[in-house]
Amino acid sequence: MSNVQNTALINKLEAFVALSGPELSVLDSLQKRQRSFVPGRDLVHQGQSGQVAYILRSGWACSYKILQDGQRQIVDFQIPGDFLGLRSVLLHISDHSIEPVTDIVVSEVMLKDLLSAFQKAPRLATAVLWAASRDEAMVVEHLVNIGRRNATERMAHFLLELGARLALVGVGSRKGYTCPLSQYLLADALGLSAVHVNRVLRHLRELGLVTFRDGVVVFGDYEALIAFAQFDPTYLDQRGPLLT
Repeated sequence: MSNVQNTALINKLEAFVALSGPELSVLDSLQKRQRSFVPGRDLVHQGQSGQVAYILRSGWACSYKILQDGQRQIVDFQIPGDFLGLRSVLLHISDHSIEPVTDIVVSEVMLKDLLSAFQKAPRLATAVLWAASRDEAMVVEHLVNIGRRNATERMAHFLLELGARLALVGVGSRKGYTCPLSQYLLADALGLSAVHVNRVLRHLRELGLVTFRDGVVVFGDYEALIAFAQFDPTYLDQRGPLLT
């Protein structure tokens, strides 16, 4: 496993639990089976049954649901260090699909191996539970985003959240980050049309708050953007490990 890929997952989990050497070895043992996927080929299909989850090592993915009329709602985007399909493993039936946004490399994790790892390293299980709880908190915030914030605030809040997530795993900062998301993907995630997304991004740029161009997000005035979006990162729980 490369250092960059290793650091992403460790940084995320160690935001809650300071993992020991033996615990890190157990974590490493979960990532022996690697697979690659390309955009357009789902890892997980809505309604499928199975006992396989994935750890995203490199690239970006999205989780989404398809309505009967064919409309798509993106629930969230996954970045390096995130688990994919963890809830589907525990619930047996997947309630959503997962598709790569870019070429991705994942570690395939069988349920029996995951349970064995948790038995060997209970604190690792606690860290994974925290990660799952944090993901749930983000989904709640996304509901508020779509339901109560206007389009410009919605976009600003989303870009700030994504920046905070990327900073945690070492690939983003308060200056900005590389982002492969198209305006169509942003539209499906934020409940907007692609045309509206374009207008919103232009408005944020004209305000001097943030620029998103050619796959790069650049924060013009980070503190002002936080105030504009009323962004409170408490729900991301990135203050440092509670278990040492």
